[in-house]
Amino acid sequence: MEYSIQLNAVNNPEKSVRAFATLVFGGSFKVTNVAILEGKKGNFISMPSFRTKERDEYNNPVYKDVCNPITKEFREELYEDILELYEEMEQTGRAEVKREADDPEEPDFVVRVTPFEREGSNLVGLASIVLDDSFSVGNVSVVEGKKGLFVAMPSYKAGNSGYRDVCFPVTKEFREKVNQAVLDAYQQAKEQAMQEGQERVSQQIRGDERGFMQYDGEPLPFW
Repeated sequence: MEYSIQLNAVNNPEKSVRAFATLVFGGSFKVTNVAILEGKKGNFISMPSFRTKERDEYNNPVYKDVCNPITKEFREELYEDILELYEEMEQTGRAEVKREADDPEEPDFVVRVTPFEREGSNLVGLASIVLDDSFSVGNVSVVEGKKGLFVAMPSYKAGNSGYRDVCFPVTKEFREKVNQAVLDAYQQAKEQAMQEGQERVSQQIRGDERGFMQYDGEPLPFW
């Protein structure tokens, strides 16, 4: 999967973050807020993450990646390219450097959706998207709005300016493909869950030797 990289320097010596990377996969899907950090053993990459309600053994909040490479080979290739571009930034002293993809093609993708219902919430499902069997994007939401269902990409609160997407399709065509695939997968998963629920009930409710209906071995009450 071809990708472009843009780095923007962070001029704050008190912080370990040295630059932020923006990635565009296949000219179609953008990932922002990829951090290049300085550590004791050298520079390393941190993918965009979100704070969960979990706590570690020291009572610190647990963070989970919003998106990440899912194969060792692609992770090594991607991280190496980002760090090489960061070395170029350090050597040239430029605040912004780029590496454009040679021949970007719209990536193939698959989606997986888990529907659920929560009282008082318009969030009805969570989805994940995998690009070219190499890069996974989570925390994609299926939301019930006033005009029907829609897909919301992972986002973060940017001060008083509202929320900004962390990763998202950058072309109209790819956005429509992704959104439709997520909504179709949601409907299929919801129908399957309903069918499985009906099958479980039908298996639990059955007749005894006298012809009376039973639920899980117990006679059903009649009023």
